[in-house]
Amino acid sequence: MTEKIDFKKSVDAYRARSGAFRIVDVPPLQYLMIDGHGDPNAAPEFTTAVEALYPLAYTLKFASKRELDRDFVVMPLEGLWWAEDHAAFTTARDKSQWSWTLLLMQPDWVDDALFADAVATASAKNPTARIGEVRLERLTEGLCVQTLHVGAFDDEAPVLERMHDEFIPQNALSLTGRHHEIYFSDPRKGDPAKRRTILRQPVTRGDETS
Repeated sequence: MTEKIDFKKSVDAYRARSGAFRIVDVPPLQYLMIDGHGDPNAAPEFTTAVEALYPLAYTLKFASKRELDRDFVVMPLEGLWWAEDHAAFTTARDKSQWSWTLLLMQPDWVDDALFADAVATASAKNPTARIGEVRLERLTEGLCVQTLHVGAFDDEAPVLERMHDEFIPQNALSLTGRHHEIYFSDPRKGDPAKRRTILRQPVTRGDETS
C-alpha cells in the first residue's frame, strides 16, 4: 500500500503554538495559486477561487497516486494578504482594501506536465470554475515570525499588532513580504472561537536588506 504523506507533520513550518511567537526559516515550497481582491466574506471571486483550487488539488493527488505511486494528504487552504495601507489588517480592518493570493501547497514531485494534465481534466469536469486561472508556482519566504491564533478571524488584530509592533522590532527584525495565513479549520464550519490559524510574517534581520 502506498504511504500517504502528510506534510503538515513533516514540514516544520506548519508547526506553531498559541500565545508564542516563533522565528522559523521557511523553505521554498510549491503551491497552487490564484489571485483576487476584496472582502473574503463578500467578494464572490473569493468563493470561486476556493472552488477552483480544491478540484484541481484532488485531481493532482489522484494522478500522483495513480501515475507515480506517491500519495499525499491535500493541504489546508492558505492565503497571502496585502493592502496599500498596512493598518487595513490591524487597526482599521478594512477588508475591502485587501488583495490576496490563495494557496494550496504541493509536493515537489508535482511538475508542470502533471499540473497541465490535471488542469485539463478538472476543467473538463467543471468548465464554469476558474481552474484555468490557477498557476503552479514556488514561493520563497525564508525567515518568518509566526504564531498559532485560536479564535475568530476578526480577533487576529491584537495578535498581529503585538507581532508587528513588539516582537519583530524587539528581535531586531523588519517586516518584508506579505502577511501569510494557514487555515487548519474550515471557516465555513464549526465554532469561530475554535478556529486554528497560523499567522506568519516574513522578516529580515536588521543587518539585511529586503
